[in-house]
Amino acid sequence: MMIADIAAWIFTLFVIDPLHAEMRQHLDNANAPVELVQQSRQCLAIEVPRLIDKAGNEPGWATATAIGISIGWMSPERVFDGAYPSCGALRALISIKNTREAEG
Repeated sequence: MMIADIAAWIFTLFVIDPLHAEMRQHLDNANAPVELVQQSRQCLAIEVPRLIDKAGNEPGWATATAIGISIGWMSPERVFDGAYPSCGALRALISIKNTREAEG
């Protein structure tokens, strides 16, 4: 159980918290429509607990994902599997930001 808790904590620290901050910053800077903000929040409200649970149950996945996102080998949008329709807005936001960073 201890390893699962540590994996979930690491995943939250390196994936979930930065993703929340990035989403807030991007939405504030873009003056995004209210609907986009609401969809992104709905996605996070449903997906974050699922992802933290997955991180606790699959410590290897959590560690690999946290490292991959932290060093840029993996896009954060990949953690959202598309099962929840509102996550499309959040994935699009992340994808646009990553495309701009790659170009600039």
